[in-house]
Amino acid sequence: MTDTHEPFEYDLGDDLRILRTTRRASGGGTWVAGTIDEFRFDALVFPEHADNPDWEIGESRISKLWIARLDTKQTVFNWDRGLDVPAATDKTQAVIDFLAAGLAEHIYAR
Repeated sequence: MTDTHEPFEYDLGDDLRILRTTRRASGGGTWVAGTIDEFRFDALVFPEHADNPDWEIGESRISKLWIARLDTKQTVFNWDRGLDVPAATDKTQAVIDFLAAGLAEHIYAR
């Protein structure tokens, strides 16, 4: 995650929609596709932390997270065991923080 964004106060979560979950056949983890606010996301979440802490966003148990705007389909964030595309806006960072704080817990009911 980046430190270049100011904290963004935004009420997220009421409109979180999980559209699909797919357990991986090998390697564990679950692919999660969904929407939140004006964004679409795909995430690979795990029940346990990564062997290498650098592979997940903070302590989120998310090793891959792609976020795009619904209206333009523009990628506004991408993490694939490391940062590929930083958060485009403070609002994007708020969505990342929200998903990192609870998506794995929601999927694995922990």
